[in-house]
Amino acid sequence: MKKLRELVVDETFETFVLLKTADVRIARNGKKFIAFTFQDNSGTIDGKYWGASDEDIATFTTGNVVLLNGKRELYQNMPQVKIMHLRLAKEGEPTDPSLYMEKAPIDIDEMKQEFNDYLLDITQAKWHRIVRHIFSKYQKEFFEYPAAKRNHHAFAGGLAFHTLTMLRLAKSVANEYSELNPSLLYAGVMLHDLGKVHELSGPVATEYTLAGNLLGHIVMIDEEITKACIELNIPELDEEVLVLKHVVLAHHGLLEYGSPVRPKIMEAEVLHHLDNLDASIQMMLGSLKQINPGEYTERIFGLDNRNFYLPNI
Repeated sequence: MKKLRELVVDETFETFVLLKTADVRIARNGKKFIAFTFQDNSGTIDGKYWGASDEDIATFTTGNVVLLNGKRELYQNMPQVKIMHLRLAKEGEPTDPSLYMEKAPIDIDEMKQEFNDYLLDITQAKWHRIVRHIFSKYQKEFFEYPAAKRNHHAFAGGLAFHTLTMLRLAKSVANEYSELNPSLLYAGVMLHDLGKVHELSGPVATEYTLAGNLLGHIVMIDEEITKACIELNIPELDEEVLVLKHVVLAHHGLLEYGSPVRPKIMEAEVLHHLDNLDASIQMMLGSLKQINPGEYTERIFGLDNRNFYLPNI
C-alpha cells in the first residue's frame, strides 16, 4: 500500500489511515457531511464524506483507523481525496494509531540529552531551578506532545523538537551578539510553549482542552512559573523572575496574537522572532514535502494564506 505522500493526481488507492480530524458540517443543501483529515506517517490529506448519516458520524470519529479507498485529486490547486469507500479497520488489521502518526525526526533519547546540555548552560541559579523544577513535572508529556493541532510541528514529539530547534538557533544568535544573556534566552525558549501540555489533549487525535480554549498556553506557563517559585521559596517579584516571566509572556510578539505584553527586553524580542522563524519554516516544509518540483503548495493559513513554489532546480 502506498503512503499518502506517494500518491499522484488522479491515482486511485486503498490504504489504512488514521482519522486525524473528523469535523461534522452542514452543506448548502442542509445535509450533514464530515470533513476529514486523513493521516499516515508520511503526511496528511483532506477529504469530504458527503451525505453522512447519523450512524456514519458516530462511527467515523477522530482517532479511529480506517481503510480508505479513494482517488487523489486537486481542488482549487489543493490536494484532496475523493472518498469512494470507507470502513473501520477490523481486528487483526493494523489498528494502532501510533503506526500512522508523524514523529519528530530526532529520537526522544537524543533530544533529552541535548536538552540536558542546554539546561546546564542556564547558569543563573533561579532560572535554572525554575526550569528544572517545571520540566521534572512534565517531561513525559513534553517529549510526546505536538506543538499544535494542525499548523506547525503538529506531530508526535513536535513540542520538544520545536523547542530544541529554537535552542540551537538561540545559541547561534547569542554567540553572534554578546550583549544577550544566553541563560535568560535559553530559559525562556525552554519554557515558552511548555503550557501546551495543558492546552492540548495529547499526540493522538489532538484537540484543544477546555483549559486550552479558555486560558491558553501562555497564561498556563506563567502560572507554572508562579507555582515553581512558591514551591522553591523564590520570591515571585524578584527581578530575575519578572524578566523570565516577561520573556515567556511576550513570545507571540503582538497583543492581537495572544501576548499579554509586547517584548520590552532584547531576549524577549529575539525569542519572539526565533519562534516565528521556526514555526514558519516548519509550516513551509510540511507543505513543500507534499508536492513535486515545479508545483505550488496549498495555501498555508498560518502564513497569511499564501502558497509557495518549489523550484525545479
